[in-house]
Amino acid sequence: MSSSARPSPGRRPEGEHEVKGLAFRDEGGGENGDEAEGGAPPPSPVAAGARVGWRKLTFLPVVLIAILLATWLWFRQADLDALSRNALGNGQVTKALWQHVQLTVISTFFVLIIAIPLGILLTRRAFRKATPFAMAFANMGQATPAIGLLALLVIWLGIGRRAALIGIIIYAILPVLSNTIAGLKANDPTLLEAARGIGMSPLGVLTRVELPLAVPLILAGVRTALVLNVGTATLATFGGGGGLGVLITTGITSQRMPVLVLGSILTVALALLVDWLASLAELLLRPRGLEVGT
Repeated sequence: MSSSARPSPGRRPEGEHEVKGLAFRDEGGGENGDEAEGGAPPPSPVAAGARVGWRKLTFLPVVLIAILLATWLWFRQADLDALSRNALGNGQVTKALWQHVQLTVISTFFVLIIAIPLGILLTRRAFRKATPFAMAFANMGQATPAIGLLALLVIWLGIGRRAALIGIIIYAILPVLSNTIAGLKANDPTLLEAARGIGMSPLGVLTRVELPLAVPLILAGVRTALVLNVGTATLATFGGGGGLGVLITTGITSQRMPVLVLGSILTVALALLVDWLASLAELLLRPRGLEVGT
């Protein structure tokens, strides 16, 4: 071997170094060691994969499909009398399900546009003294039995969907309002001070710092309100609001088990589906910066 191919004494090849008398070569280093120093950056601490795994996406839908399929097969062989066929025929089931979905969606929409802005307002310095009164009112709305609240609203507003919607909204405001207030109050004051220090306006601090940090708690409150609304909407039938409660009450009063079972299973399936969709939204809408270290 020629002397030019041999490293000179006292000098190690590029990319190799000595630690306590032992020679080490940088991993992944090229001829000049550039890849070790200026190559691809290390992986981010936040997982690059999808936020929602395949089990989360498939498990509950498969279970719901199995339950609904089993219910359908049971109805295929069930001996329905004329009263049961009349309660379940002529599109009555589809109509009740659609009414229930409408009650849930409309009531949740109004809960969000009332509770979230009110929660933001109550965390501002000028309105903090009103927080105990607002929370006491929201607690009264949920502490009152739903059927009693609906009865009072029917006496006041008359029979119809409006009374049912107002009752559902009052009953579901508390979790969203309390979680919005708790989420905004839990923000680190030093972060807010730093945002103000770099010249952010109060609106900018709210929209770009406070609300993103409070998103997980707010979404948890929305998820709770959605499930509450699905359950409370079954009582809308007593105020003339329709929904799946019509099937349940018909099955109870007429002692027709197939009608009662179908109304109950559809209500449970809808509640589980809504909770699953809300849990997906909770994962997807959470700011990625809050996932570090979790």
